[in-house]
Parts: sequence; C-alpha cells; structure tokens
Amino acid sequence: MPLSFIVQSMPSLDIAMPLALMLVVSVALILNKRVEGKLMTTVEQKEFKIRDVILLVVFMVIVISVIAYTSLVAPEAVFQNVFLIIFLGSYTMLLFTFSYVFSNLTKKRAQLISLGFGVIGAIAGLVSLLGSFSDGFTVYRAIAFFSLAGFCFGSVIFEQKKAVSKARWYIAAQPPALFLLLMIFFNVIYGGAAQVWFPFLMDVFGFTFAILIILYLSSLFSWKTVGLFAVLLTTMDIILVIVTPVMLTTANTFVNIGLPVLVFVPNVPLAFSATTGQILMRGLGLGDFFFAGVLAVQAYNKFGKKTGFASVVAMAVAFGIWEAFLPDIIKGLIPIVGRNIGGFPGTLMIITGWAPVIAVALFIKRRNNPAQSTATSQPTETPKEQNLPIQ
Repeated sequence: MPLSFIVQSMPSLDIAMPLALMLVVSVALILNKRVEGKLMTTVEQKEFKIRDVILLVVFMVIVISVIAYTSLVAPEAVFQNVFLIIFLGSYTMLLFTFSYVFSNLTKKRAQLISLGFGVIGAIAGLVSLLGSFSDGFTVYRAIAFFSLAGFCFGSVIFEQKKAVSKARWYIAAQPPALFLLLMIFFNVIYGGAAQVWFPFLMDVFGFTFAILIILYLSSLFSWKTVGLFAVLLTTMDIILVIVTPVMLTTANTFVNIGLPVLVFVPNVPLAFSATTGQILMRGLGLGDFFFAGVLAVQAYNKFGKKTGFASVVAMAVAFGIWEAFLPDIIKGLIPIVGRNIGGFPGTLMIITGWAPVIAVALFIKRRNNPAQSTATSQPTETPKEQNLPIQ
C-alpha cells in the first residue's frame, strides 16, 4: 500500500531519507537474484497481466479510502483494532512464508539462527523486568519472551540430536513470533505510545518488511506491466495525497497505532523543532520503497546490472532534489488545492529519477542494435506446433 512522504516544518536539505531509500532498494536488488528461484515456486511462476495490475491499483484505492473514511467517521478504537489485526496477520504470514522458504539450512546455520533469536528473546525478557517497564504487564511480558527464548534454545538442542534435511517450521516460526511479541508487549498494550517502539523498533521492522515485500512481489511484474503499474500508482498517489487528503489520513491512522507501514529517520543535517526542541523526523511509507524496488528490479532484468543500480541512485537523487524544494512546491500548491497539504506523493518523486535512466537505456539499446530494434518492432508470425502446453 503506497503511503506518501510526510512533510513537516523543517530545513529543506536532507540526505538521510534518500540514503535510506537507496540502501533498502540496493539490498533488495542484490538479494533478488539470489532468492528469486525459491520465491518463484511460492507464486507458481505467475506474473501480473494488465488486468491484474489495474485490479491491484483499484483494490489499493478502495482499501485506503475505506480506512480513511472509517477513521474520520468512526474513530473509535474498534476500527483501529480491526486494522491492527488484519495487518499484523499479513505481516506475520509474510515473515513466516519467507522464513519457511529459506529454512532448509545446514545444521550449523539453523543452530546459529535459533541461538540468535533465543538471545534476543532473553534480552527482551530481562528488559521487561527493568523499572521503566514495571507495570501490570511486566510478568506476562517476561514470561512471553523467556518462553520464546526457551523455544529457540530448545531448537538448538533438537538440531544437535536429530538430522533434518528439509524446511523447518520451528525455524520459520521464530521471526514472526518475535515480531508479534515485540509489537504486542512494547506497542499495542500502550496504545502506540511506548517510546521503545517508536521509532527504533518500528523502523527495524519497517525496513525489514520493505525488503521482503520487494523480494516477494517484484517477480510478479514484467517489463510489459511495470510501466502501466508505475503510471497508475503515481496517478493514484497524486490524487489521494494532493487532490484529497485520503492517503495522509490513512497514514496517520497507522502511525497512531504503531504499525510499521512507515519508516522515520531524523533529518540530516540535524534540525530541531522551534517549539518542542525535538529532532525533526522525515517519514516514508513502505509502499514507496516497494514502488522503487519494483522499478529497479525490472530495470535490472531488462537492461542489466549497471542500469539497475544506476536507476536506484537516480531515484535517490531525484528524491533528495524534490525534498529540497518541497516547501516552495507545497506553498505553490496550497492556493490551487484550496487547503493545507500535509504531504507529497513519494511515487512522483521516485519515478522522475527512474524514467530518465530508462529513456537513456532504451536509446542506447536501439542505437547499438538498430536491426534488432526494427525486427522486434515488426510482428512476426510464429509457426504453430502441435501438443504445445497451455500456459
């Protein structure tokens, strides 16, 4: 779900968010070729067709609009709890699916992973006993994390005693279990107000989910459909952010309940609020990271490694340039729109960096292979063969 860049009163110069965008997409691009084969089996090597892309964007519009409408008309906690359960379920399944696909490890690696999660669980359990977290949930929090630690340490012992040569559910269950426990005991029970969750833990899971979503869904797109997806998603983002405040209302709803659907990083160079004195933060939604990741992966697949990474750098640079001029741009848009604008479409900022790189790559390809370009532009009839499988 694309959530747009959140604008606050701050100095225009910032290198933190463009750098975060570049690093996340670069990591996803590096990992994509290594994990693509295994992930393709989970989606049965299917690809989105034009109809699927249109339906996907329409579905996004409907979901975002429903969330924004219910948040305004009936802001009671019951609706927020429904959203929380739905998204927690989705994130948990994504983590488990990813973990299970890659849980066919050697004994030593499986033991190291279980040991690592066990140590994290034990540390979280000890932190739960500290005075700053001494409340009515202390005992339950400590029991939950120590139980997770015991389960992980037990997995280490089990691996030592029994040879396993297939996917392990008990390894795959550890990441989503840790996420759920941290989310529940350090965020949900405090109504999203716990400082330990925002922004540190929320950013950790936000960046993690951004990479996983790129890896999991980018294989569903092709060069034929990515252009349509880019145009439709950018258009939708512009309408839901600038023309209407729907996207920002939805984003605020998610932030209020602490869902890791946005990441927040401090403005660099550091800037401080004139009223509160706090460090000013910039936020970007996971949907924008996913959008940039899909564009980069398709550029890599179509034109090669250099063009793929060049597009990543170009998207980050374009994002930074847009950021630098956002205050003036928003001031100019306010009289046109007739209301205050609390954000700007992140997809527009990203695609303006990707499109020129692709245009140059297409120009170079056609110049270097004019005969091939001419041949591919003219349809040829393929002889029909008997007994061909239906795709």
